[in-house]
Amino acid sequence: METKPGAARIPAGAAAVGAAAVGDAPAAPATASTPPRRRNAQSNRERILAVARSELIRDADASMDDIARAAGVVRRTVYGHFPSREALVAGLAEEARRDILAAVEGARRAGDSPEEAVARFDLAAWEGGERYRLLIGFAQRNLKDGGIPAMLAPVRERSIELIAAGQRSGVFADHLPASVLALALEGMCVALLQAAEADIVVTAEDQAAAALVALGVPAARAAEVVARVVATNQA
Repeated sequence: METKPGAARIPAGAAAVGAAAVGDAPAAPATASTPPRRRNAQSNRERILAVARSELIRDADASMDDIARAAGVVRRTVYGHFPSREALVAGLAEEARRDILAAVEGARRAGDSPEEAVARFDLAAWEGGERYRLLIGFAQRNLKDGGIPAMLAPVRERSIELIAAGQRSGVFADHLPASVLALALEGMCVALLQAAEADIVVTAEDQAAAALVALGVPAARAAEVVARVVATNQA
């Protein structure tokens, strides 16, 4: 019932009592107690993505029907959110992009040296990338428009910025442009993630130290910088 301007509002409980007194059916529950349709749709989408991530990690050839069944929804619901398998993979990649970007942005510390900034960046990127390591290769094979590299462009831009700052200060090698070095480090990170998938022991600290070494920092100093950054992160 629409409330006209100036009309008094009747509390929901009082309205229900009044309806019962005159023999009418009890009032319907307040809409506030029932999740809106949009909230339900978002919840379904998030569940489908979570299940799809698990299913594709378990079986890279899992079908849309397999994912719908695992998610406990009908096939039409999955296709309502993701009209194709490619769209579903793109949704997973976008979720990964958001997580990784949030991680690296949240890792910024005022006063960091160029080496510390890169180490902190790589530790954060690894934390986000490790969760999706089994999907990275799958997404690169199945996404159009550049795949993961295109989706991670904002993360790469931050990496370029940090490398360029280190080159200007003379800390990092400048034999290649910062943009090229950022792409090389990104490729190395993916390779190390895939190595971890193959049960080769690779830690976030290993990856961060390797990035610094690739930028021209001596190995011993790279390990020292990474250890210091890890200690401040845990403080």
